[in-house]
Amino acid sequence: MYAVIKTGGKQYRVQPGDTIVVEKLGGDAGSELKFDSVLMLGGDNGVTLGAPLIDGAFVGATLIETRKGEKVKIFKKTRRQGYRRTNGHRQMESVLRITGIDGAGETAKWDGKVDLMTKAEINLRARGLAKRDAASATPAPAAAASSDEA
Repeated sequence: MYAVIKTGGKQYRVQPGDTIVVEKLGGDAGSELKFDSVLMLGGDNGVTLGAPLIDGAFVGATLIETRKGEKVKIFKKTRRQGYRRTNGHRQMESVLRITGIDGAGETAKWDGKVDLMTKAEINLRARGLAKRDAASATPAPAAAASSDEA
């Protein structure tokens, strides 16, 4: 089952389990959000279109993080006048995990677990720079070392 929702002046096609990046939304990491501006639903019963919205339909999501987006460079220049200005901007954005869709007599839920690991932490782990916790700092089992000696 999928849905088309409207948020932040844009439209997104989502399914349960999808991760999407939208304009900044209020709330803390881990908070549950509910989008009731559903424009279209698609599933086993076919496609349901709203006029403009579908009454009673909603999409549930969990806020994973709020972060700054990619940098946009602004460069102004007037030729032959020695005028150059460079500026930059980073828009705030929210990362969401879609957990469920309900409407038009159908319901679809995501069975997975929402992981609140931020993109910055994922990047640090990939480079081996993340802080270790007590569970991941345990040494390897001795059985692996004894099999090398044989």
